[in-house]
Amino acid sequence: MEAGALIIFALLVLFAFLGLGVWAAVKVVGAAKRGVDRTITQARRTVEDTALRAKSLGQVGVPGALAQLRLDLRTSMRATQQALYQGVQTDASLKESIGLFERLSAHGHELDEELKRLEQEPDRRRIADGLPELRERTAKITEASDSLRWAARDRARRFAQDDLTALSEQIEMESGALRDWSRESVDDLAAAAEAAGATGGAAAGDGAPAAGPRPAALNPSAPAAHHPWQKTPRPEATT
Repeated sequence: MEAGALIIFALLVLFAFLGLGVWAAVKVVGAAKRGVDRTITQARRTVEDTALRAKSLGQVGVPGALAQLRLDLRTSMRATQQALYQGVQTDASLKESIGLFERLSAHGHELDEELKRLEQEPDRRRIADGLPELRERTAKITEASDSLRWAARDRARRFAQDDLTALSEQIEMESGALRDWSRESVDDLAAAAEAAGATGGAAAGDGAPAAGPRPAALNPSAPAAHHPWQKTPRPEATT
């Protein structure tokens, strides 16, 4: 019975380790897949932005205008997304701003897809008639995006300035306390030395032996204290 129980226990442990190994393998594969997906997405985004930049500079008329609108929209939205998601790691109050940005992103994606479809539209005259409205929509989205981004940056800069100001005040207070502490220590040491001298003089006048040696800090014969940051003195050369 005991042998059978041990065998069952060993099998359970083995299955547990196998299950743990499978779970770890799945997690590793999932993380690797997400990393590959992010790399592919970033590469595709870079290629598309490069193509849009080339169209906006190399083409005139409707194609160049559409490419410039898409480029302005994507550049603003990406910069704001990066600023908000990085800032929320240290400032939790930006979560509400991220919620607003996600709602704005829905409009941005919709406009970007529409501009992308219009790039393939053969009726250039009709697109040209609709360009003012497209520019207005793009401007509204990019202005809102820029407002969120600069507000988040201004908030982070203000917090950094306030923290630096508070830190500077604390350092000034600590520096003043250190200077006061140094003066008090010197005064206390001098008072102790005077008291020791007076006691020794009184004892000598009464015919009693003098008091013990003076404190090391006032005793010229006492060796100087050595600190680890001081260089070791070189020995004098002898002939």
